[in-house]
Amino acid sequence: EQFLYEGSHFSPNFDSPHFYYNTLALNCIYDCAYCYLQGMFSSANLVLFVNWEDYFNATDAFLNLYQSLYLALSYDTDLLATESFFPATKAWIEFAETRPNLLLEIRTKSNNFPSISHLTPIPNVILAWTLSPENIITKIEKKTPSLSSRLQSIQSALDLGWKVRICIDPMLREPNWKEEYRTLISRLESQISINKVYDISIGTFRMNSDFFGKIQEIRNDTALLYYPFERKNGIVNYSKSENDEMLDYLTLLLKPLVEIDKIKVSF
Repeated sequence: EQFLYEGSHFSPNFDSPHFYYNTLALNCIYDCAYCYLQGMFSSANLVLFVNWEDYFNATDAFLNLYQSLYLALSYDTDLLATESFFPATKAWIEFAETRPNLLLEIRTKSNNFPSISHLTPIPNVILAWTLSPENIITKIEKKTPSLSSRLQSIQSALDLGWKVRICIDPMLREPNWKEEYRTLISRLESQISINKVYDISIGTFRMNSDFFGKIQEIRNDTALLYYPFERKNGIVNYSKSENDEMLDYLTLLLKPLVEIDKIKVSF
């Protein structure tokens, strides 16, 4: 319907006055049990939009009007995962290169950084990797690359000078969750140059209540969807005390490794 949409309140805006996203593709090649896309679309088919000039023109028009834009490219899909047959990530990085007032965030769970590693890093592009403990990846983020391969992509991007954001979001209150996330942070410390990371975004599971209800109707292969979540004001998430405990615990693990102002908490 549009080429730019105002960012959802479920997503962090990192204090940007103009936070928007676009929909270059609908649906995702991965199969994460907690993904809201299952409740948004009635089909699992991947839809790719190829009229990129329309998107570019709309973005230029916005920049001419408001002078700045924080644009998330990869919220309704995983763009980098499709780069080998749908090279939108490369096209948008090249577009942003001559528009310094445009800040792009490209979020991914892929290990497909080599597909763009030949590009020159630019300061107004953030490559954002979503990370989870290995057991959660195996059980809940089906078809996604392993934690090790994602960390390898992250380190490669850091070595080449890209801005890298780590997203530990959504945190899931799975069995032994404290041990799982402690192990995850230990692996970050040992396997990547965490001091070079641009920032770390953390948040717990949350979803539109209508989407969540639709997913429960079609999916019974994971206990995650039958946790006793709270439903309030059209949102499904953990209780406030559970949220606070999870975010405080993860913050405590991260504080010895990065400056506190690099830890961005999403509510």
